[in-house]
Amino acid sequence: MSIEKQTIFKGVCTALITPFYKGEIDYESLQSLIERQIDAGVGAILVAGTTGESPTLSVREHADLVSFAARQIGGRLPLLAGCGSNSTAHACELAEAVAESGADALLAVTPYYNRTNDRGIVAHYHALADATEKPLVLYNVPARTGFSMTLSHYRELAEHPNIVAAKEASPDLSLLASLCGECSSNLDVYTGNDQHTVAAMRLGALGVISVYSNVFPRKMTEICRLCAAGDWKLAHARHKKALPGMQALFWETNPIPVKHVMATMGLCHAEYRLPLLSPASDTARRLSEVFGS
Repeated sequence: MSIEKQTIFKGVCTALITPFYKGEIDYESLQSLIERQIDAGVGAILVAGTTGESPTLSVREHADLVSFAARQIGGRLPLLAGCGSNSTAHACELAEAVAESGADALLAVTPYYNRTNDRGIVAHYHALADATEKPLVLYNVPARTGFSMTLSHYRELAEHPNIVAAKEASPDLSLLASLCGECSSNLDVYTGNDQHTVAAMRLGALGVISVYSNVFPRKMTEICRLCAAGDWKLAHARHKKALPGMQALFWETNPIPVKHVMATMGLCHAEYRLPLLSPASDTARRLSEVFGS
């Protein structure tokens, strides 16, 4: 990372679920979830991301969620907040709201549905990066958005002083490798795919923005610690053991499986916001076989 930019975190950032109860954000459960993550030694926490059902949050809920998390964390580790939208103006509104609410850094997914072109994606992220003084993490997840960032996009965006990192969640490890190789002086790289964690860190990524760590934060933290220490053999062994659980959490749309598993563990209520619903009975049965719940 260049001298002008600071690394937000290394290792695991948990993309935290948003617990709900009777239609409202369940702040009592959220408090416990945050403390559980901190106790496990994660490097950062992300709220109001896709795993946190951000599309269903109002702007006020979005800001209140971040404000509560910031107070609960109290500076013990970095707090990232999602601010993505397919409307640049709305994304900037969310960015300003969560920045004022105490987020240390922002994460924004590429615009979805009304997919843009090469000039548009750069203009979108420049507008977001200029909206606040907070560092911005780019988020490429073509399976959800229908749009994939390219190395050319990353090269150009890495020149902006407020754009500090990328969450690369495409299935293309060659893109992540090129990103690490060509842009790492100006852009920290994280994988957004739990199943790619060891491979990504071996290629130069600093860690993972993880769904699996909602359930097993200590296990995920240990895998990243082993990678950072260069103990690749043991990291691969631990990762291989965890892989069935990582894959199971995407048998249905995230966060349906992870929230179901956490509810069976007594960590939250099994409550979603439409259009998400609880998993199909067969999925629930298979999840119980994998996670022993």
